[in-house]
Amino acid sequence: MFKVIAAAVALASSIAATSTPALAAGPAQSIIINGEVQDYGPLAALIGTWKTVPSTGVDVAPGQTGSDDGKGGKAVSPFYEIITITPNIPDTNNSAQPLISVFYHQAVYRTTNNHHFHDQIGYLTYDKTNNLVYDTSCVPRAVCFVAEGRPGNTMTLTTKSQGVAQTQYMVHNDSSNSVKITLAVSGNTLKYKYETHLFVYGKPFDHTDEDTLTKVSD
Repeated sequence: MFKVIAAAVALASSIAATSTPALAAGPAQSIIINGEVQDYGPLAALIGTWKTVPSTGVDVAPGQTGSDDGKGGKAVSPFYEIITITPNIPDTNNSAQPLISVFYHQAVYRTTNNHHFHDQIGYLTYDKTNNLVYDTSCVPRAVCFVAEGRPGNTMTLTTKSQGVAQTQYMVHNDSSNSVKITLAVSGNTLKYKYETHLFVYGKPFDHTDEDTLTKVSD
């Protein structure tokens, strides 16, 4: 299951490649790394700890063999989660692409029994020069992805060519073909929706996760 930081979010109008990121109001003055104040741009508003607003998290996944939903059926599971987002060091690609990122960890629990059923780690990276945000994420089912899109109050990030990496078992049995993430932040409210297009049990399946969270600490 792909989640992050990734809710049913009404998409804002698309942001032109030359536009100024709506969240890049200025550097986070309290974040100093290696003696320098770091500008996290559109990622600054995401830094902190977030918890699910009651009764908002919903996961729609393919049912397992022997489950009440049936093999490949729509298994709808309410959940709650904690997402922790922390500043990361700056980096540079090819001497020409300066990047700044935040690290995130998602711990997701079923509302019905409080079981911890999903865990995800990743980085959200801001490429100021090219006006892009990247989500690089992995789940312990041996699947990772990179999605990218324009920064803003609402961001839509999608996988491109070579954007999904997975084991050969997953390629042949439960492949993830593409990922789309809609992410929106407004003050202390974070909303997201993950749409993962799978091919599982011999047929396509649209796996979705969505949630609304509130910031509980910086």
